[in-house]
Amino acid sequence: MCGIIAYIGQKPAHEILIRGLHRLEYRGYDSSGLTVMDKNKINTLRAVGKVDNLSEKVNDSWESKPAKEATSGIAHTRWATHGLPTEENAHPHTDNSGKISLVHNGIIENYQQLRSKLESKGYKFYSETDSEVLCNLISELYNEDIEEAVVQALKMVEGTYGIALVCSDEPERLIAARRGSPIIIGLGEKETIVASDVSALVQYTKQVIYLNDNDIVTINRDEGVTEIFDITKTHVSREVEEVDWDLGSAEKGGYEHYMLKEIFEQPEAITNTFRGRLNLDEGTAILSGLNLTPKKIVEINRVLIFACGTSLHASMLGQYFFEDYAQLPSNVNHAAEFRYRNPIVEKHTLALAISQSGETADTLAAVREAKRKGADVWGLCNVVGSTIARETERGIYLHAGPEISVASTKAFTTQVMVLLQMALKFGRCHRLSRSEGVKLCQHIESTPELIREMLKEAENIKKIALKYKDYDNCFYIGRGYMYPVALEGALKLKEISYIHAEGYHAAELKHGPIALLEESVPVIALANDVDGKDKIIGNVEECKARKSPVILTATKGDEEVKSLSDDIIWIPEASAPIAAILTTVALQLYSYYVAVARGCDVDQPRNLAKSVTVE
Repeated sequence: MCGIIAYIGQKPAHEILIRGLHRLEYRGYDSSGLTVMDKNKINTLRAVGKVDNLSEKVNDSWESKPAKEATSGIAHTRWATHGLPTEENAHPHTDNSGKISLVHNGIIENYQQLRSKLESKGYKFYSETDSEVLCNLISELYNEDIEEAVVQALKMVEGTYGIALVCSDEPERLIAARRGSPIIIGLGEKETIVASDVSALVQYTKQVIYLNDNDIVTINRDEGVTEIFDITKTHVSREVEEVDWDLGSAEKGGYEHYMLKEIFEQPEAITNTFRGRLNLDEGTAILSGLNLTPKKIVEINRVLIFACGTSLHASMLGQYFFEDYAQLPSNVNHAAEFRYRNPIVEKHTLALAISQSGETADTLAAVREAKRKGADVWGLCNVVGSTIARETERGIYLHAGPEISVASTKAFTTQVMVLLQMALKFGRCHRLSRSEGVKLCQHIESTPELIREMLKEAENIKKIALKYKDYDNCFYIGRGYMYPVALEGALKLKEISYIHAEGYHAAELKHGPIALLEESVPVIALANDVDGKDKIIGNVEECKARKSPVILTATKGDEEVKSLSDDIIWIPEASAPIAAILTTVALQLYSYYVAVARGCDVDQPRNLAKSVTVE
């Protein structure tokens, strides 16, 4: 959830660190800080709020000073876990001796016990964080070899970490390590950059090394990465990989916000998810990443999916797809519950982990639990080289491109599209006919153009959003394929506009929520011309009887629904699975325009982070 950037090379470190922190802002944070090594002296500055506050502090405090000429350092954006978002709790943290400075992502679960032991030895603490405890623990174990001190300290901690640190006694070295929180090493010309996210280093290099859990790396200024080893001091080999996207793809490209840009990128993103993956002659999908023969697919008798948040809603659509097209029993599990409820994993079960970032802590924990129970686990991720992508070994990349806005848009729709292709492939190995498979392939291929048509409704959606921007509550209702879309629509609205929004299966209205309906509670009813429409119309009448304003999503040309609503968002005519994607796009636009009208920070909503790397 927090962001790390570290640098050692020949250039002014503070410039690269500040620039890197700006690249990491999208992850969500409430404070930031940096340390640079001025010869054998640690210089640290921290600030609450935006990175710009830290940048101003650097300019004011280090003007014409040697610190601005320092060529190594570490920096961090913090999202508060242990302790309030204050300057004292911001990173980097320095040990009592003033020699070691550390940045840390993750949670040290036994920090209280470690802190008590250190306090008994005379250590003082100036923050409420677990990270300062780790910094002083390394200091306690330091004996002229920072690498060895880090190894011994990490053996003593429980929990998760991604760390980078410097030591004033060894100014030509930089140490980084990870367990459960991503760390990436960027290899440049006479410089090395460490980051928690590719976006912070892609400006300087595309050659990267992804650390695995329990990896520790030592970096020297002149030699670069000198060694990667595990916590037992055993040497490990990690391949150098190439990042497949450039800086331009992570820029706004003339749009006011990343979220709006990413909404409008969806036609191309979805094209990328099926490019080269459809076989129209056979009416099937080519998904080589699954590494499954038709014989193996036929042996699968159950699909088990786990995910969190937006990915969970995509998984719910995937469940419908697997059951409708492949006749495969499917179960969707909240990843956070999967490993705690002793789930049953049977033989011939396909376990599927879905995560945009590939770093979601709960989903990663579910992956490991499923593997412990003997399951083969496949991953569906957007980020190449992410932990889930590597630990599952088999799976499918979304190829959606970098998603910078905290509120997920194109990752959701591409997840849905990949799940639909999986259901197509599995269906063709079961009872789905060639003609039905060809028809579904054609529907998939038509999706980008239908989204472009949907996006032409943006101005109409904006007008509706302006009309309802001042309402503080909202219900979304749907049935069938539109039920997960209702959940996702409500999530988007609450995420970025801070309106209390709830998504319900329309049949659940009468089981309690209908008590809340009144003139001040608008209802967004997904009344597209697909299965369940007739029942939704009945639910809409119930809402109108309670005087709730009603916004409908409806299929273009459907005259029947015009009289039922106060406002209508028209959706291009499409088959049910594609209509679910189109309606999602419309609701993304609605949420966006409401949030902008309310003056909210669309790309960095309060209290949220892009990648949830702690439980």
